[in-house]
Amino acid sequence: MKNVLVVYYSQTGQLGELAANFAKPLQQAGVAVDMLAIQPDKPYPFPWPFWRFFNTFPETVHLKPQPIAAPEFSHSRYDAVVLAYTVWFLSPAQPITAFLQHPAAKAVLRDTPVITLIGCRNMWLMAQETVKKLLADAGAKLVGNIVKIDACGSAASFITTPAWMLSGKKQFFTWLPSAGIEQAELQDAARFGHRLAEALQSDETLDSGLFRGMGAVKVDEKLMMSEKVAKRSFFIWGKLVMAVGRVSGRARYAVLAFYIVFLIGMILTVVPLSAILKRLLAPLMREKLARERAYFSRPSGE
Repeated sequence: MKNVLVVYYSQTGQLGELAANFAKPLQQAGVAVDMLAIQPDKPYPFPWPFWRFFNTFPETVHLKPQPIAAPEFSHSRYDAVVLAYTVWFLSPAQPITAFLQHPAAKAVLRDTPVITLIGCRNMWLMAQETVKKLLADAGAKLVGNIVKIDACGSAASFITTPAWMLSGKKQFFTWLPSAGIEQAELQDAARFGHRLAEALQSDETLDSGLFRGMGAVKVDEKLMMSEKVAKRSFFIWGKLVMAVGRVSGRARYAVLAFYIVFLIGMILTVVPLSAILKRLLAPLMREKLARERAYFSRPSGE
């Protein structure tokens, strides 16, 4: 019997549903599936209190997560591991980072095919780059990536997603679309679970061709530059916030408040300007953009 481990952490329930939809065809095909929900030692709140939400970002981007309960596995080896995660501040959510850094997880991941399953607002490229590095450090083999994003579009989701996180209501503003991934897209994860089940049953070698041609990801060229700029900003400011926090908790919150104002200003100015600049330069950068798009779409491809 083939054994698959599905790892996830879900605050709202959305990512848990995405992971369950992926796992269902495997279970129906007779594959033994272990569903591992990561348990932080200190639960993260949902909805998030305003200051707790933003105060989480420095340690998130610097990969210094809060501890989690030691993961327990039914097997020492798996035929495949599915890592389902969401994105916090252009980085993998802290519980996922903690899992990937845990010695027990590293032992299970070593030399094992891994599929990443991302459910997020719309910006996932930099988070996946971080996950790639953590998987490589663990000796794992990334063979597939599947991404499902919010349906309401980039502009609206700048408002709807934070409102959902801070209020617990997916449609906090009646004049804007609901936050979150559409139900049909959540259910579409089953298509990829079915493909993995076929590959396992036929003893295929799990490699980068597993989900090729299935539309597993879609890279938005307009967001590539914005993600790089924002990731760098999070990293620099996060380092400053943590350094000030070692001196004074009040000073940390003061710098954090300043950064929130700076972040809003950047979202309202730098993000649209970079999109306009990219469009103007697109004819001159066509080949470079195509190479970057192909790179970020790996291993599954668009």
